[in-house]
Amino acid sequence: MHADRFPRFFRIKQSFPAPTLPDVAGRVGHAIGDLRLEQKTKPGQSVAITVGSRGIHGIDRILRACVQRCKQAGLEPFLVPAMGSHGGATAEGQQRLIEGFGVTEQAMGCPIRSSMETVVVATADEGFPVHFDRHASQADHVLVVNRIKPHTRFTGAIESGLMKMMLIGLGKHQGALVYHRVIMNYSFDQIVRSVARKVIDRCRILGGIAILENAEEQTADIVGVPASEIEATEPRLLQQVKEWMPRLPFDHAELLIVDRIGKDLSGTGMDTNVIGRKANDHAAMGDETPKIHLIYVRGLTEATHGNATGIGIAELVHRRVLDGMDLESTRVNCATAGHITAAMIPLDFPDDRSALTMAMSQTGWGEPQDAPILWIPNTLQLSQVVCSEIYWRAARELSHVEILEEPGPLQWTSSGDLQDMFPDARR
Repeated sequence: MHADRFPRFFRIKQSFPAPTLPDVAGRVGHAIGDLRLEQKTKPGQSVAITVGSRGIHGIDRILRACVQRCKQAGLEPFLVPAMGSHGGATAEGQQRLIEGFGVTEQAMGCPIRSSMETVVVATADEGFPVHFDRHASQADHVLVVNRIKPHTRFTGAIESGLMKMMLIGLGKHQGALVYHRVIMNYSFDQIVRSVARKVIDRCRILGGIAILENAEEQTADIVGVPASEIEATEPRLLQQVKEWMPRLPFDHAELLIVDRIGKDLSGTGMDTNVIGRKANDHAAMGDETPKIHLIYVRGLTEATHGNATGIGIAELVHRRVLDGMDLESTRVNCATAGHITAAMIPLDFPDDRSALTMAMSQTGWGEPQDAPILWIPNTLQLSQVVCSEIYWRAARELSHVEILEEPGPLQWTSSGDLQDMFPDARR
């Protein structure tokens, strides 16, 4: 197919609700104050503070503020990497992962204690063991820090947040293996509540620091939640975050081009809430939107360190995705999560032109120039989207959309790849 048989494209800018928090450290101090540390702790006691694997905006500043506030209360804080199989399911790998976020002992002003060892602290009502990080279990108190956001596979009042951190994060690899198997027999909602209740009851949880982000990945709010109120509070916080979430400008596309996927962007590499594939890897189900026929992935983020979880959700990939893929890390992560298909290999192509030519042959009857195609840098950064010309009229009618340029032909490199359209996007 010649280049002139591809659609013309134009760029838009979307505006989403974007509340911001100007004084993050001050808000952290206030949030921890809501936990009433001085009433629940004694000077000299230790407190384990959780660190997840997601690329949370400003997580180093948030954690540093948590450490400083705990020290002001006379406590001796340390950080615990709290994640299932990420970082290659090794203690060293998980510590290196958080150090990549700027979370180092020197920067935080406290020790980092990374281990894959767990202790069984209880038996859930459903009959399975409840695992808990060994270092955290030895602390006098535990402060759970995590971002609240929709889960990529499960839907309910509680999805990804403080309670999931107590389930999967502090359960480490052993706990994650157990819980993901149990979820095949029970609902996610039942299991996350069951485990979190046991952990709160047995593991000296001080409370949670809930991080809420806006559509631009900026910190919108930080909320301190006492341990006894986490289960009742988290659904309200999740609903607020859903109202701020970014989304694609249109509910249907024959092809979605995604520049990069990665574990730093989403648990499934690309957010299934954004691409409409939460219940099924390759199709929107029921009233789920958007409805996208094919997804083409062009690369991996640097911060994912070769973990290509989510590659199996795409139908087409650039060959550099496979070249940069850490096969073992990807497989371990997907198997631990009970999402084996997320590691399956799509059709791969040596360049973008070959991939788009194949995709255009699969877009149904009609002129190639009229194919509905959307192009994004990743599923977190959706403020700018490149759209094929068929969306031109509809885009002009959207109140939250600003058109940045007129439709024009795709620009190619000499090697047959697309010219970069999102130079400021996360790498």
